[in-house]
Amino acid sequence: MSNRKELPKTYDPKASESKLYQFWMDGGFFNAEVDKNKTPFSIMLPPPNVTGQLHMGHAMDSTLQDILIRFKRMQGFAALWVPGTDHAGIATQIKVEEELRNKEGLSRYDLGREKFLDRVWDWKHKYGGRIVAQQKKMGASCDWDRARFTMDEGCSKAVRETFC
Repeated sequence: MSNRKELPKTYDPKASESKLYQFWMDGGFFNAEVDKNKTPFSIMLPPPNVTGQLHMGHAMDSTLQDILIRFKRMQGFAALWVPGTDHAGIATQIKVEEELRNKEGLSRYDLGREKFLDRVWDWKHKYGGRIVAQQKKMGASCDWDRARFTMDEGCSKAVRETFC
């Protein structure tokens, strides 16, 4: 009788991927630290719009960036991949207006500015986290402790300064 465990006939990602990713997160393997002995290398994740979920273009883009940042880490660079999400004002507005129209038969004008903005922020809180979870499911090796949102203090000031 052999003590070896039989390998399953098919691969079940649920059995291992979440545990492995959590091990990487707990170990701080994606966190970049300043090291004067290493050449710095960084990528700013182009923030996906908060429109509900990632699409194939996001998956391809994230995969390519992940390959590059992991390669730079293996080469000995102090590599930082900064994640972010974008408020995507117009794209998010369209999604919220669509939901209002389809589920409640209302328009943004029926709600008024303040109540409509509340709905937009509700949408961001609901789907912004979903997008980050999807990126993590793909194995994105971002430094999640440094995640930014374009409407965060500092970021929103930079956005206003750049575009105005």
